[in-house]
Amino acid sequence: MKYILFVIITCITISAVQAQKKLQPIPKDKQQLNQQRADGNANSDSEKDKTGERKEYDINLYKIISHQRDTTAVDTTLTIEKDYKYNYLRKDDFGLIPFANLGQTYNSLTYSFDRTQAFPDIGMRAKHFNYDEVEDVKYFNVPTPTTELFFKTAMEQGQLLEAFITMNTSKRMNFSIAYKGMRSLGKYQNVLSSTGNFKLTANYRTKNDRYGLRAHFYSQDVLNNENGGLTAEAVTDFVTGVEEFTDRSRLAVQFQNAENILVGKRYYLEHDYKIVRQKDSLRDNNLRIGHTFNYETKYYIFNQDSENELFGDAFVSSSLRDRTQLRKLFNQASLSYTTKTFGDVKFKANHTKYNYFFDKILYTADGNVVPNQLEGDVIAIGGQWQHTIAGIRLKADLLANISGELGGNYFTGSARYKLNEDIDLGASIVINSKAPNFNFLVNQSDYIAYNWRNSFENERTQSINFSLKSKKWLNADVSFTSLDNFTYFSGLTDGAQISPQQSQDAITYLKVKVGREFRYGKFALNNTIMYQQVGQTGDVFNVPELVTRNTIYYTDKWFKKALFIQTGITFNYFTEYFGDAYSPLLGEFYSQNQQKIGGFPRFDVFINAKVRRTRIYFKLEHLNSSFTGYEFFSAPNQPYRDFIIRFGLVWNFFS
Repeated sequence: MKYILFVIITCITISAVQAQKKLQPIPKDKQQLNQQRADGNANSDSEKDKTGERKEYDINLYKIISHQRDTTAVDTTLTIEKDYKYNYLRKDDFGLIPFANLGQTYNSLTYSFDRTQAFPDIGMRAKHFNYDEVEDVKYFNVPTPTTELFFKTAMEQGQLLEAFITMNTSKRMNFSIAYKGMRSLGKYQNVLSSTGNFKLTANYRTKNDRYGLRAHFYSQDVLNNENGGLTAEAVTDFVTGVEEFTDRSRLAVQFQNAENILVGKRYYLEHDYKIVRQKDSLRDNNLRIGHTFNYETKYYIFNQDSENELFGDAFVSSSLRDRTQLRKLFNQASLSYTTKTFGDVKFKANHTKYNYFFDKILYTADGNVVPNQLEGDVIAIGGQWQHTIAGIRLKADLLANISGELGGNYFTGSARYKLNEDIDLGASIVINSKAPNFNFLVNQSDYIAYNWRNSFENERTQSINFSLKSKKWLNADVSFTSLDNFTYFSGLTDGAQISPQQSQDAITYLKVKVGREFRYGKFALNNTIMYQQVGQTGDVFNVPELVTRNTIYYTDKWFKKALFIQTGITFNYFTEYFGDAYSPLLGEFYSQNQQKIGGFPRFDVFINAKVRRTRIYFKLEHLNSSFTGYEFFSAPNQPYRDFIIRFGLVWNFFS
């Protein structure tokens, strides 16, 4: 909590100091100002100065810059999309179903293969839902200090709070600092969660625009007490609705003496310099050199006071401790050339030094040796290109590892065309080959069955995607993916321990997602429906056939338009399927075919409001849990949440 207290105090102090300064209003079109004043939900900012006159500020000058250099403005409106993003992850969680406690993992109802990489990660994918990668970090450019405070109640004895502030020390230099902290005891035994995300960013360009720099430091940790889910007897008590066990803390769990934690730290810097810059009415030529540096460390620890038969025999009977570590040093050099004729062409060369390691070399009873590290260097070369031809925005990116033991490559190509003011069409292709994550290749544990050394082939993915964006008609996304050498953790053999496997047969995956909102006066019906179909041998890759979210809501402006109100009900549903089960020892989900989940409705009633720059959220989650049956699970033996009332707010202010 020391980080979050520091950030809050910093936000308040800077805002108080800046508030003493007289800020010059930013002139705007008078008609536009009148329109914003009339609309209580307009994305605008205004305040009164010392004379009582209202000053208006152009919100479009408060810029958010993505890793891909796409720019958006700070948004203080209240929309149904904001309600979908008002959660622990701070993003739309359609296609995910959370576990019972806040800060626990999520089970995936759908998968996306559009994020490419030629280098494996540490693994422990169930611990990474709240872990921001390099591509998730945002940078800022604002005319005045800007602050956002986020608060939401947790499940039991805790809260979720995020504090953020960004400021420009000059027109060319921006800093930001943020911390998101969460602690929640939960309703079940031994499911306490505690997470923290501390972030510093910097964004700088020289006055002549020849040199630019972006950098960030990120420290993240995800700590969970683990209970292994309900026992078989407790599952029966839960499903049958035995009154004694509506107090969920009375339900028996697999164990009460385990925890796992994922910790990561990252130091990131990217900068570029324009060697040649020629700009006139006939040409705009730029020659740039660039460099990217990324040093990241991760470690994963599983602790348990005594061995448990759920994981089989152990080398020791008490104080079990598994520790996995990864250190990765990445450097990239690039040369870019931009012209009006050929677009932006970039050549790049990467060097990655990695060390995935444990404390010791393990000699097993059957004579096998599990090494204590995988260490090496990988050199890769590639290129990028983007251009707009006849209104079609074209992009391509390719990379191939040419040296080192970890082979890999990828190619992505995309085209986007804006047919008119409403319709935007897109298509893309993704081809990716990379080694499986490190914990598939080597793992060491105090549990005997969880030690292995594998030599798997590269996973290969080919995906074709199409999209249609239209407010008038609908939003649609269609993707078809082929997976070769798909690597997974298997629990398909009942009674056997979880083990890494690689599918010898190709898997095909079709996903169709459609969204459409219908409006009538002050009422609206927002719909998102997704259909999925998998072609495979066995039950290796499992997703529900149908996932839907439908929201009917009402909006209005009350109290002389000082209050913008939004209230309604959201329905969520996904069809039954063999949902992946969760292993707290590995921090991974694994395939299983013994227990289906899904087929239960979820109704959430919400009342949201906006006053000036403050959005207030009040929600009755899973309102129907007590009268539509208790067969709601997020994963086998892991119940979904009971009915709970939660509330919170998001507050933006500009100094």
